[in-house]
Amino acid sequence: MVKCRQLVISFIMLLGLHANAQPYSTANAHSHNDYEQPLPFYTAWRAGFGSIEADIFLEKGELIVAHDTVELKKGRTLDALYLQPLQAAIIQNKGSVYADPLRELVLLVDVKTAAKPTLEKLVEKLRNYPLLMKTASLRIVISGNRPEVADFHFWPKWMLFDGNPKTVYSRKQLKRVGMFSDNFANYSKWKAEGTLTAGDSLVLDSIVQHVHRLHKKIRLWNAPDLVSSWKTLMDLRVDYINTDHIEALNRFMETQ
Repeated sequence: MVKCRQLVISFIMLLGLHANAQPYSTANAHSHNDYEQPLPFYTAWRAGFGSIEADIFLEKGELIVAHDTVELKKGRTLDALYLQPLQAAIIQNKGSVYADPLRELVLLVDVKTAAKPTLEKLVEKLRNYPLLMKTASLRIVISGNRPEVADFHFWPKWMLFDGNPKTVYSRKQLKRVGMFSDNFANYSKWKAEGTLTAGDSLVLDSIVQHVHRLHKKIRLWNAPDLVSSWKTLMDLRVDYINTDHIEALNRFMETQ
Protein backbone atom coordinates (compact mmCIF):
# COMPACT_ATOMS: atom_id res chain seq x y z
CA MET A 1 0.00 0.00 0.00
CA VAL A 2 2.83 2.43 0.87
CA LYS A 3 4.54 1.67 -2.43
CA CYS A 4 1.28 2.29 -4.29
CA ARG A 5 0.84 5.67 -2.60
CA GLN A 6 4.41 6.62 -3.48
CA LEU A 7 3.85 5.70 -7.11
CA VAL A 8 0.64 7.73 -7.23
CA ILE A 9 2.39 10.75 -5.72
CA SER A 10 5.26 10.39 -8.19
CA PHE A 11 2.80 10.15 -11.09
CA ILE A 12 0.92 13.26 -9.97
CA MET A 13 4.17 15.20 -9.68
CA LEU A 14 5.20 14.13 -13.15
CA LEU A 15 1.85 15.27 -14.53
CA GLY A 16 2.51 18.60 -12.88
CA LEU A 17 5.87 18.89 -14.58
CA HIS A 18 4.24 18.43 -18.00
CA ALA A 19 1.38 20.80 -17.20
CA ASN A 20 3.71 23.59 -16.09
CA ALA A 21 6.30 23.24 -18.86
CA GLN A 22 7.41 26.69 -19.98
CA PRO A 23 7.53 27.76 -23.64
CA TYR A 24 10.93 27.13 -25.19
CA SER A 25 12.84 28.65 -28.08
CA THR A 26 16.44 28.64 -29.26
CA ALA A 27 17.06 31.20 -26.51
CA ASN A 28 17.08 28.04 -24.34
CA ALA A 29 19.60 26.23 -26.54
CA HIS A 30 23.27 25.70 -25.66
CA SER A 31 25.80 24.95 -28.39
CA HIS A 32 28.07 22.40 -26.72
CA ASN A 33 31.69 22.43 -27.96
CA ASP A 34 30.57 24.99 -30.53
CA TYR A 35 34.06 25.29 -32.00
CA GLU A 36 33.65 21.77 -33.46
CA GLN A 37 30.85 23.01 -35.71
CA PRO A 38 31.73 23.53 -39.39
CA LEU A 39 31.06 27.24 -38.82
CA PRO A 40 31.83 28.09 -35.17
CA PHE A 41 29.83 30.89 -33.51
CA TYR A 42 27.86 31.88 -36.62
CA THR A 43 25.71 28.74 -36.92
CA ALA A 44 24.48 28.99 -33.33
CA TRP A 45 24.24 32.80 -33.41
CA ARG A 46 22.18 32.83 -36.59
CA ALA A 47 19.87 30.29 -34.98
CA GLY A 48 19.45 32.62 -31.99
CA PHE A 49 21.01 30.28 -29.43
CA GLY A 50 21.08 31.51 -25.85
CA SER A 51 24.44 29.98 -24.97
CA ILE A 52 27.62 29.10 -26.87
CA GLU A 53 30.53 27.12 -25.43
CA ALA A 54 34.24 27.44 -26.18
CA ASP A 55 37.00 25.40 -24.52
CA ILE A 56 40.26 27.31 -24.16
CA PHE A 57 43.91 26.46 -23.48
CA LEU A 58 46.65 28.94 -22.62
CA GLU A 59 49.32 27.88 -25.08
CA LYS A 60 52.55 29.87 -25.62
CA GLY A 61 50.92 33.09 -24.45
CA GLU A 62 47.83 32.71 -26.63
CA LEU A 63 44.28 31.52 -25.90
CA ILE A 64 43.61 28.60 -28.22
CA VAL A 65 40.18 27.06 -28.69
CA ALA A 66 40.38 23.27 -28.70
CA HIS A 67 38.83 20.14 -27.21
CA ASP A 68 42.12 18.56 -26.20
CA THR A 69 45.88 18.95 -26.59
CA VAL A 70 45.82 17.19 -29.99
CA GLU A 71 43.57 19.92 -31.39
CA LEU A 72 45.92 22.64 -30.19
CA LYS A 73 47.86 22.14 -33.39
CA LYS A 74 45.00 23.74 -35.31
CA GLY A 75 45.90 27.04 -33.64
CA ARG A 76 42.34 28.40 -33.60
CA THR A 77 42.34 31.48 -31.39
CA LEU A 78 39.58 32.74 -29.13
CA ASP A 79 39.93 36.12 -30.85
CA ALA A 80 39.24 34.80 -34.33
CA LEU A 81 36.49 32.33 -33.49
CA TYR A 82 34.53 34.26 -30.86
CA LEU A 83 35.72 37.66 -29.69
CA GLN A 84 35.93 39.28 -33.11
CA PRO A 85 32.61 37.85 -34.35
CA LEU A 86 30.89 38.91 -31.13
CA GLN A 87 32.22 42.44 -31.46
CA ALA A 88 31.04 42.57 -35.08
CA ALA A 89 27.58 41.33 -34.06
CA ILE A 90 27.28 43.98 -31.35
CA ILE A 91 28.30 46.73 -33.75
CA GLN A 92 25.86 45.40 -36.36
CA ASN A 93 23.01 45.38 -33.82
CA LYS A 94 23.85 48.78 -32.35
CA GLY A 95 24.93 47.62 -28.90
CA SER A 96 23.21 44.23 -28.60
CA VAL A 97 24.31 40.71 -29.48
CA TYR A 98 21.05 40.08 -31.32
CA ALA A 99 18.74 42.37 -33.27
CA ASP A 100 16.29 41.95 -30.39
CA PRO A 101 18.03 43.88 -27.58
CA LEU A 102 16.25 41.78 -24.94
CA ARG A 103 17.65 38.52 -26.30
CA GLU A 104 20.73 37.43 -24.33
CA LEU A 105 23.74 35.30 -25.15
CA VAL A 106 25.99 33.46 -22.72
CA LEU A 107 29.55 32.87 -23.89
CA LEU A 108 30.52 29.90 -21.75
CA VAL A 109 34.31 29.75 -21.62
CA ASP A 110 35.49 26.33 -20.44
CA VAL A 111 39.03 26.75 -19.09
CA LYS A 112 41.21 23.69 -19.70
CA THR A 113 44.52 25.00 -18.35
CA ALA A 114 45.37 26.46 -14.92
CA ALA A 115 42.69 28.95 -13.89
CA LYS A 116 44.72 31.95 -12.73
CA PRO A 117 47.12 32.45 -15.68
CA THR A 118 44.44 31.53 -18.23
CA LEU A 119 41.92 33.99 -16.80
CA GLU A 120 44.55 36.69 -16.48
CA LYS A 121 45.19 36.27 -20.20
CA LEU A 122 41.44 36.42 -20.87
CA VAL A 123 41.17 39.69 -18.93
CA GLU A 124 44.07 41.06 -20.96
CA LYS A 125 42.36 39.97 -24.18
CA LEU A 126 39.02 41.53 -23.28
CA ARG A 127 40.66 44.91 -22.83
CA ASN A 128 40.89 44.94 -26.62
CA TYR A 129 37.14 44.36 -26.85
CA PRO A 130 35.54 46.91 -24.52
CA LEU A 131 32.14 46.46 -26.20
CA LEU A 132 31.99 42.89 -24.95
CA MET A 133 32.49 43.93 -21.34
CA LYS A 134 29.74 46.56 -21.35
CA THR A 135 27.07 44.92 -23.54
CA ALA A 136 24.10 44.12 -21.32
CA SER A 137 22.86 41.27 -23.53
CA LEU A 138 26.17 39.36 -23.33
CA ARG A 139 27.31 37.41 -20.28
CA ILE A 140 30.75 35.83 -20.13
CA VAL A 141 30.63 32.80 -17.83
CA ILE A 142 33.71 30.81 -16.81
CA SER A 143 33.45 27.04 -16.52
CA GLY A 144 36.01 24.24 -16.21
CA ASN A 145 39.02 25.31 -14.16
CA ARG A 146 37.77 28.19 -12.01
CA PRO A 147 39.13 30.15 -9.05
CA GLU A 148 38.10 29.13 -5.57
CA VAL A 149 34.59 30.36 -4.79
CA ALA A 150 35.98 32.63 -2.07
CA ASP A 151 38.14 34.35 -4.72
CA PHE A 152 35.37 35.18 -7.21
CA HIS A 153 35.32 38.80 -6.06
CA PHE A 154 38.95 39.33 -7.06
CA TRP A 155 38.03 39.10 -10.73
CA PRO A 156 36.39 41.83 -12.89
CA LYS A 157 32.65 42.20 -12.40
CA TRP A 158 31.92 41.32 -16.04
CA MET A 159 33.38 37.85 -15.40
CA LEU A 160 30.78 35.42 -14.04
CA PHE A 161 31.25 31.78 -13.06
CA ASP A 162 29.51 28.49 -13.75
CA GLY A 163 27.97 27.21 -10.53
CA ASN A 164 27.68 23.71 -9.09
CA PRO A 165 24.26 22.79 -7.63
CA LYS A 166 25.96 20.91 -4.81
CA THR A 167 28.03 23.91 -3.69
CA VAL A 168 26.70 26.27 -1.02
CA TYR A 169 27.29 29.90 -1.97
CA SER A 170 27.02 33.00 0.18
CA ARG A 171 24.73 35.74 -1.08
CA LYS A 172 27.76 37.72 -2.28
CA GLN A 173 29.27 34.72 -4.06
CA LEU A 174 25.97 33.84 -5.69
CA LYS A 175 25.93 37.24 -7.40
CA ARG A 176 28.99 36.11 -9.36
CA VAL A 177 27.36 32.86 -10.52
CA GLY A 178 26.12 33.33 -14.07
CA MET A 179 24.39 29.97 -14.38
CA PHE A 180 24.57 26.43 -13.00
CA SER A 181 25.76 23.32 -14.83
CA ASP A 182 26.01 19.66 -13.88
CA ASN A 183 26.51 16.23 -15.40
CA PHE A 184 23.18 14.60 -16.23
CA ALA A 185 24.77 11.22 -15.47
CA ASN A 186 25.17 12.25 -11.83
CA TYR A 187 21.39 11.93 -11.51
CA SER A 188 20.28 9.42 -14.13
CA LYS A 189 21.65 6.68 -16.37
CA TRP A 190 18.80 7.12 -18.85
CA LYS A 191 19.90 6.78 -22.50
CA ALA A 192 16.66 8.10 -24.06
CA GLU A 193 15.33 4.56 -24.43
CA GLY A 194 11.74 4.45 -23.23
CA THR A 195 10.83 7.10 -20.68
CA LEU A 196 12.69 8.54 -17.74
CA THR A 197 11.76 6.72 -14.53
CA ALA A 198 9.57 8.50 -12.00
CA GLY A 199 12.39 8.28 -9.45
CA ASP A 200 14.95 9.90 -11.74
CA SER A 201 12.41 12.56 -12.71
CA LEU A 202 11.86 13.50 -9.08
CA VAL A 203 15.59 13.68 -8.39
CA LEU A 204 16.23 15.86 -11.44
CA ASP A 205 13.22 18.04 -10.67
CA SER A 206 14.55 18.69 -7.17
CA ILE A 207 17.89 19.89 -8.62
CA VAL A 208 16.16 22.16 -11.12
CA GLN A 209 13.88 23.58 -8.44
CA HIS A 210 16.85 24.18 -6.14
CA VAL A 211 18.60 26.25 -8.82
CA HIS A 212 15.42 28.12 -9.70
CA ARG A 213 14.89 29.03 -6.04
CA LEU A 214 18.29 30.73 -6.27
CA HIS A 215 16.90 32.68 -9.28
CA LYS A 216 19.45 31.12 -11.61
CA LYS A 217 19.32 29.01 -14.77
CA ILE A 218 20.60 25.47 -15.15
CA ARG A 219 22.17 23.33 -17.88
CA LEU A 220 22.62 19.57 -17.69
CA TRP A 221 25.43 18.36 -19.93
CA ASN A 222 26.05 14.78 -21.03
CA ALA A 223 22.33 14.14 -21.41
CA PRO A 224 21.22 12.12 -24.47
CA ASP A 225 21.24 14.48 -27.45
CA LEU A 226 17.99 13.30 -29.02
CA VAL A 227 14.46 14.65 -29.49
CA SER A 228 13.02 12.46 -26.72
CA SER A 229 15.66 13.77 -24.33
CA TRP A 230 15.10 17.39 -25.35
CA LYS A 231 11.39 16.97 -24.63
CA THR A 232 12.12 15.41 -21.25
CA LEU A 233 14.54 18.17 -20.25
CA MET A 234 11.97 20.76 -21.27
CA ASP A 235 9.32 19.01 -19.17
CA LEU A 236 11.78 19.18 -16.26
CA ARG A 237 12.16 22.93 -16.94
CA VAL A 238 15.89 22.74 -17.58
CA ASP A 239 16.76 26.21 -18.85
CA TYR A 240 19.49 25.41 -21.39
CA ILE A 241 19.19 22.36 -23.65
CA ASN A 242 22.68 21.08 -24.38
CA THR A 243 23.30 19.99 -28.00
CA ASP A 244 25.91 19.21 -30.62
CA HIS A 245 23.17 19.25 -33.28
CA ILE A 246 22.41 22.93 -33.79
CA GLU A 247 20.25 22.67 -36.90
CA ALA A 248 18.22 19.72 -35.59
CA LEU A 249 17.49 21.42 -32.27
CA ASN A 250 16.67 24.65 -34.10
CA ARG A 251 14.07 22.83 -36.23
CA PHE A 252 12.67 21.11 -33.15
CA MET A 253 12.36 24.39 -31.25
CA GLU A 254 10.46 25.91 -34.16
CA THR A 255 7.74 23.32 -33.62
CA GLN A 256 7.28 24.17 -29.94
